Amino acid sequence: MSSTASIATTASTSTSASTSTSHVLDNPAWAALTGPHAHFAERVGRAARYPVDVAGFNAITDNDDPRAWADLATLVGPGGTAAVRGVSEVPDGWEIVRSGQGVQLVDTALRAEPDPEAIRLGPDDVPEILDLVARTEPGPYLPRTVELGTYLGIREEGRLIALAGERLHPPGWTEISAVCTDPDHRGRGLATRLVRAVAAGIKERGEHPFLHAAATNTNAIRLYESIGFTLRARTVFSLVRHTGPTAAADPEETA
Repeated sequence: MSSTASIATTASTSTSASTSTSHVLDNPAWAALTGPHAHFAERVGRAARYPVDVAGFNAITDNDDPRAWADLATLVGPGGTAAVRGVSEVPDGWEIVRSGQGVQLVDTALRAEPDPEAIRLGPDDVPEILDLVARTEPGPYLPRTVELGTYLGIREEGRLIALAGERLHPPGWTEISAVCTDPDHRGRGLATRLVRAVAAGIKERGEHPFLHAAATNTNAIRLYESIGFTLRARTVFSLVRHTGPTAAADPEETA
């Protein structure tokens, strides 16, 4: 059994992410923002986030650490919001605006292969990407999300009809995200082809593909499992709002 498969068979159901957890995927946004994506990070001590036009992820070192929440409060400011993973309860001075259940899946048997029709997308393609995302709703996609990694698309008669790419990048892992197909072109296997093509680039770097999905998106989960992904963890994704005063950050913890 591969090491990835071994990880997957011990699927975590914990909703707490901390520095003492046993695996980098338990807190993937923090691992990315303090690792390969550190050049994107806006950080105050134990809290970090992507720029608001890049990705909506915020992360703290430990959901049970009051110091991390104080740093997050400084980062977002009074009345500011933060999208965080694994949070079902918040300390005083915060409120949960909304939350939803999600799943994390990892590659255990995916056949990764380049696709001859897949083209690399860049900043010039962002208007078309945003249009396709708006019509298909695969998840949040912002004007600079394309900078996070390789995004591939398939065009037909010059029009972008399918998309998939790389988002979170914890050490040794890369998340496949924004998987979507124009409604008029579904049922042709375009999403599967693009997932395989994006995964081929990830594996070529010696890294492992993983992805997230809403727990209610059973069709997508069924597809991912059918092509070689395995459930690793269930978690909750929450949007929280800072309602209290902002504490002064520890200058030794600010980066």
